[in-house]
Amino acid sequence: MKPHQTVRYSLPLLDDRDSIARARTMRDRLKQRRTCRYFSDEPVPREVIEAAIEAAGTAPNGANHQPWHFAVVASADKKRAIRQAAEAEERRFYGADGGDPKASEDWLAALSDLGTDADKPFLETAPYLIVVFAQRKGGIEEDGETQNYYVTESVGIACGMLITTLHEAGLATLTHTPSPMGFLRAACGRPEWEKPLMIVVVGHPSADATVPAKALAKKPLGRISSWL
Repeated sequence: MKPHQTVRYSLPLLDDRDSIARARTMRDRLKQRRTCRYFSDEPVPREVIEAAIEAAGTAPNGANHQPWHFAVVASADKKRAIRQAAEAEERRFYGADGGDPKASEDWLAALSDLGTDADKPFLETAPYLIVVFAQRKGGIEEDGETQNYYVTESVGIACGMLITTLHEAGLATLTHTPSPMGFLRAACGRPEWEKPLMIVVVGHPSADATVPAKALAKKPLGRISSWL
C-alpha cells in the first residue's frame, strides 16, 4: 500500500471455540428479530437511540466520508405530518385513492400475505422515527460539494448496524420506504444534496403485536450461500 498515517489494528483474540460460540449466539439473537407494525407509545430512553446511531456511524463506507445523516423525529406534530404525507403516497401506491395503483399486480400479490395497506399508524404511535438520509455529496466536512462514493452501499450497511443495535437493546423496529420520499427532506430540514433512504420506526411492541406467518419463512443456509 502507499505510505499513509496508521494506527494499530485492534481486535480481541479468540480461540476457535469462542469464535464459533459468539457467532452462533449472535445468529440466534438476530433470528428473533421481526419487523413490527404494532407499536406501543411507551417511552424509550434517548440514550438508547444515541448509542444505536453511534454504532451505525462506525459502519464501513466509501473513502471514510461517512455519507449518512440520521434525523430522529420525536415531536408528535412532526410524526403526524410525516404519517399524513407517507399515507398519501401509500394510497397512490395501493390504488386506495381511487386511481390505478402505482404498484404492479405482481408486487401487490407479493405483499398480500403480509397484510400491508396504506394505513401506517405506527408512524405516529412509536416514540421515535429515525429518518435515514444518504449524503450524495459533502465529504467528511459535509460541505455539500465534495463527491461521496458508494453512498447507497455505505448507508445500507449503516442501517443494518443501526437495526441490529436497536434489536440488541430490546426494541422493535420497522423499515418504511414510502415512494417517493422527497417530503422527508423538507419535514426534517435537510439539504437538497441528501436523499431520504428509509424511515426506521423504533419503540416497544404493543401488548397484542403480531407478525405475518409468512415472515417466519427464511431461506436455509444452503440456498443463501455457496462455497467455492
